[in-house]
Amino acid sequence: MKVEQIYTGCLAHGAYYIESNGEAAIIDPLRETSPYVERAEKNNAKIKYVLETHFHADFVSGHLDLAEQTGATIVYGPTAKPGFDAKVAADGEILTLGNAKIKVIHTPGHTMESSCYLLIDEAGNETAIFTGDTLFIGDVGRPDLAQHVIADLTQEKLAAHLYDSLQNKILPLSDHLIVYPGHGAGSACGKNMSNETTDTLGHQKKVNYALRPNLSREEFIHELLDGLTQPPSYFPQNVLLNIQGYESMGKIMMKGMQALSPIAFEAAANETDAVVIDTRVPEIFAQGFIPNSINIGIDGNFATWVGTLVPDVKQEILLVAEPGREKEIITRLARVGFDNCIGFLKGGFEAWENAGNEVDSIPTVSPEKFISVYQEYPEVNILDVRKKSEFESEHIISAENCPLDYINENMAEINAENPYYVHCAGGYRSMIFVSILKARGYQNLINVEGGFSALKKAGILPLTQYVAPTTLL
Repeated sequence: MKVEQIYTGCLAHGAYYIESNGEAAIIDPLRETSPYVERAEKNNAKIKYVLETHFHADFVSGHLDLAEQTGATIVYGPTAKPGFDAKVAADGEILTLGNAKIKVIHTPGHTMESSCYLLIDEAGNETAIFTGDTLFIGDVGRPDLAQHVIADLTQEKLAAHLYDSLQNKILPLSDHLIVYPGHGAGSACGKNMSNETTDTLGHQKKVNYALRPNLSREEFIHELLDGLTQPPSYFPQNVLLNIQGYESMGKIMMKGMQALSPIAFEAAANETDAVVIDTRVPEIFAQGFIPNSINIGIDGNFATWVGTLVPDVKQEILLVAEPGREKEIITRLARVGFDNCIGFLKGGFEAWENAGNEVDSIPTVSPEKFISVYQEYPEVNILDVRKKSEFESEHIISAENCPLDYINENMAEINAENPYYVHCAGGYRSMIFVSILKARGYQNLINVEGGFSALKKAGILPLTQYVAPTTLL
């Protein structure tokens, strides 16, 4: 028997490949199917099942394309109502995989159809449990996502269901089981996940706050709901895509891989409502870019930030990329449901510039320059676009906290006439922030290169300490 975790860091997502005696199952696959198909083909195995732990919110699953390509059966737990052919398994139902078995355990709470899969090896021993978003390492799934799709499923109701699932279905299982969760640290599907991506259930019973002995339902609900922030806007849209179905990756790639000359690219930008996303690194983008384009660098948490900042997954998108990375970018967009990339700039920004077209730039200062300005003019306007928790931990006195996550809500609070120095932790988010506002007419924003970490390394900033935060939103 073979078990392999296929972890994708930019989404903090774990998919799983299980194989026994020539048959394989894939748990919670991403949209690009080749990693799973190629593993099975290499081992001369047939993919029998695509097992879904629930209808995902943070990514679009590859279940439909994978089932079509391999003939595998898509499986959900009880109460699921998919808009396509799938097996809705009963609680406790046993699925045979080669000489191994997989037991379906219904664990509602993160969502109502959420289920875990208990792996039983060829000798009949329970060896591992694939917990999806029910149980993470150090955390459990947030219970407030399903209510954005079904209004009467309040977070309190779901939290109560999750408590019962953990107490009655998970805690009685053997300590030696290996826990394989759906996500790790960095995912928005939980609050405080560990950097570890596997553990034993016995150790989790000792260290996971949600599995404490004698934890009452009321205590659990209070701790689970405390500190939850608003989920990204694309989450409910991804849930619907996972329930109802979606366009195949082949068609999405064909549409997105349209290489457009500068003339054709400009025409597409003018004739459609497409957003122009420039995926180059922030430092290069700042030196020159197509007017009104926004920078979301491919080498950061690209897909998550697109989903957070672009309100509608149906939005048409035009890409500016480093030549050769277009396919990667379109794939990562599709992972979070953005299927309407309509082409990319052939030859990248260099082709645009060589064609003599108009270019724009963003003023940027080094950490040393900013420190000298701050020391001379301590009343200078500073926007810190890190998360509220980062800001509260440590920040520059007089800085205003304007988290990138809430830029659309906060924009009206920023005076377009005033100059602002903008920084984040390392320079990635601040460039996104400045580029979005510049595209909307804000001309007086200056990016601080390297962000807060570079400022601290460059020299002592006077009066840098924790104070009661000034937060926009």
